[in-house]
Amino acid sequence: MEDRPLPPASPSAPLDRRAELSEFLRTRRARLRPSDVGLPDFGRHRRVPGLRREELAQLAGVSVAYYTRLEQGNGQNVSAEVLDSIARALRLTDAEHAHLTHLAKGKQHKKKASARPQQVRASLGQLLDSLEGVPAYIVGRRSEILAWNRMAAAVFGDWGELPAAERNWARLTFLRPAYRELFVEWEQKAIDIVCQLRMDAGCYPDDPRLSALVGELSVKSEEFRRLWATHDVKEKSYGMKRMQHPLVGELFLNYESFRMAGDQDQALITYHAEPGSASAEALRLLASWGTDASRATPAP
Repeated sequence: MEDRPLPPASPSAPLDRRAELSEFLRTRRARLRPSDVGLPDFGRHRRVPGLRREELAQLAGVSVAYYTRLEQGNGQNVSAEVLDSIARALRLTDAEHAHLTHLAKGKQHKKKASARPQQVRASLGQLLDSLEGVPAYIVGRRSEILAWNRMAAAVFGDWGELPAAERNWARLTFLRPAYRELFVEWEQKAIDIVCQLRMDAGCYPDDPRLSALVGELSVKSEEFRRLWATHDVKEKSYGMKRMQHPLVGELFLNYESFRMAGDQDQALITYHAEPGSASAEALRLLASWGTDASRATPAP
C-alpha cells in the first residue's frame, strides 16, 4: 500500500462560486425543452435553446425576479425549500441537487477542510493489501490517488513510480496518452473524472490545489476545457470499464465505489471480473506476474 503526502499547493485564484452557480443553473435550464415539462413550444419563435427564465420560475413557484437574482449568482439567502422547488423544476439528479445546494449555500468551514492533507487510515491500507486478486485503490479530493494495492498497480500501472503530484486521475486521463489506450471508452472515463471534479468544486471552491489543477488542465487539454464547460456533475458509484491491457489484452471489469466512514471525501474503488470469464483469468495471470506486470502498465 502506498500513502505519501502531496507537496504544498501552488497559489491559485479560487473558483468563483457565484459564477459557478450562475453557469450551472443556466446550463441546466438550457437542456430542458418546454415539451419536457408540459409547456407549449412556440418553435422557431423561441430565442433561447431551452426554458426561459420566466417558464422556470413558473414551474418552481417563485417570482421571475427572484429566480433571475439566483441565476445571477445571488444565492446566499435562498431557502432550502426554494432550492428544492428549483431542483424539481429543473429535474435535477440527486448529485445535481446536492451540487446546487453547495453552490448556493456554501459553508466557510469548507475552506479550512480543503487545506488539510488527506491521510489514509492504517487499517484501510491493510484492507487494500488483503484484497488479493482484486484491483483496489483509495481516491480523495481532486481525483488524487491516495493509496492502492499490488493488483491496482498491475492493472493501471505502478503509481509509486510517479511524483506525488502526478498520482491524480485527472492528470493521468487527460495528459498521459497511455491511458487513452488503456481505457477503450476513454471519453466516458474523462466525463466521469470531470463530473467528480465539478462536485469537488461545489464543495471546495476556495481550494487552491483544485483551482490550480483546473487551470493546468484547461491550458493543456482541449477535451478537458470542453467537458468542464458543460457543468455536468455525477457521483461515482458503480459500473463497468472496458480496458485494453498491454499484457493480457481486453479486460471487462466491474467497479464499485464505497465512501469512507470518517472522511466522505475518500472513496474505496474496487474492480472485479465475472467469475469464470476471460477477464477473470487475465486478472489471475496479472496476479501471478506480480511486479513484472506493473512495469508494463501505463503509469511510468
